[in-house]
Amino acid sequence: MCGVTVEERHGEISDSDRGSSRGDNQSKVHPPVSVVLATLLYCAEFVSASVLISMYHKSGDVIWMGFTIFFMVFPAVLTQLTLTFVHRDVGRDRPLVLLLHLLLLGPIIRCLEALVLYCKAGKMEDSYFTITKRNFLKKGQKLERELHIGQVERNLAAHRDAFERTTVIQAFLGSTPQLTLQLYAAIQERYILHGRLALMIISLISIIYGALVCNVLAIKIRYDDYKVRLRPVAYFCMIVWRGLEIATRVTALVLFSTALTHWVILVGLLNFFFFLLLPWVRLWCKKSSPTGDVEKNFSKLGTSIVLVLFTLLFACINIFCWSAVQLDLADNDLIEKKQNWVQLAMYYSGRFVENLLLITLWYFFKSDFYEYVCAPLLAVQLLICYSLAVLFMLLFYEFCHPFRSLFQHNVHNCLQCSCRQKSRRRQEPTSLSYSTAPTLVRGSGEHLELLMPHHPENSAIRGDRQMALDENMMEAA
Repeated sequence: MCGVTVEERHGEISDSDRGSSRGDNQSKVHPPVSVVLATLLYCAEFVSASVLISMYHKSGDVIWMGFTIFFMVFPAVLTQLTLTFVHRDVGRDRPLVLLLHLLLLGPIIRCLEALVLYCKAGKMEDSYFTITKRNFLKKGQKLERELHIGQVERNLAAHRDAFERTTVIQAFLGSTPQLTLQLYAAIQERYILHGRLALMIISLISIIYGALVCNVLAIKIRYDDYKVRLRPVAYFCMIVWRGLEIATRVTALVLFSTALTHWVILVGLLNFFFFLLLPWVRLWCKKSSPTGDVEKNFSKLGTSIVLVLFTLLFACINIFCWSAVQLDLADNDLIEKKQNWVQLAMYYSGRFVENLLLITLWYFFKSDFYEYVCAPLLAVQLLICYSLAVLFMLLFYEFCHPFRSLFQHNVHNCLQCSCRQKSRRRQEPTSLSYSTAPTLVRGSGEHLELLMPHHPENSAIRGDRQMALDENMMEAA
């Protein structure tokens, strides 16, 4: 599901070919940095949440403790299920790994496996390899290369794919509601605990990293024939874009909830069900059925459960930030591979208006807690931060996207097109008056000539009229 398809051939490397396989076609084994980073964030958030739960237990805050436990355990369970599903460990004889997954320690053992594989990569030679054709973009030109990928690198790629999915689940099903909850609790109790502040910082980092993974996954899925290479400037633009977008959105929701507590539930449910039902409505409009190729071993019930969970994750992402992809339940990859600029513009325009309404309502119905806070300045700062997020998003797609040269339309073309349309609308009345002015001073015959179409019948009529005019002149003479 949502994998990257490439053209592959399998074979064995003989002793005479082992030296040549280490040449230019040999794919380099990269360290599993994403696996280690995802594991560290998982452990840090789990430990900080556990410390905060113990503090809530000592102070007797049962409500905050219950919600914190739920937002800690629920994404952790989904993470264990995802890792087990991707690595297909249910039918294999690995009792220790399954036990650690039951203890919610699955990411740790998976990270250790990936590190052991990477350490063995340079010491052992693979007799089994995969020949993969990949395209590279160099100065806007497409270059095709044939890469030899060994078994170790394939296993490392499986670990990376699994942790990319768990990172998104942890970020938007656990870290995002956890950050919203702790910020709301801090405002209501009017003080910040050290454990709560640590959990909020770790959750924000986890959300930003999950949003980055969403962007990279979207690029990989759309351009599955190409090797994705992102520059440091692209990562910087994405970090600033996602950080400002998520921080502004969470702050607007929390501020609105402190002023109108019950109405924020309605806002959240409307957002959730809109994005949850949107892929199914599109599927119904296409008059097609959901794909049955999510997993060959799944029944129809299992496939339906996977699709519902996938749309659930999609809805939770879009409540707080742009998901970078659109679902297509009729496709085998479940992802729409075309870049849709209209949907992107509609999302950010609608989200800006919604944030503006939430901040405005908070300003008029705020509590006495904000009497020592400059409320207009805070509202303006939030709107400016969201505008800056949109600006960095446009900069990323215009200058830093790795496949910008393959876009049929980019941000620059859209702006040029809109400017040209506005200029044409302004010039239409003046151009019409200028073009019709010379015809008013022409003679009657010349004016008729201009209005008459050039047909043989019309030329004959004009000839008869000229002969009749000459006869009348002769009679008058």
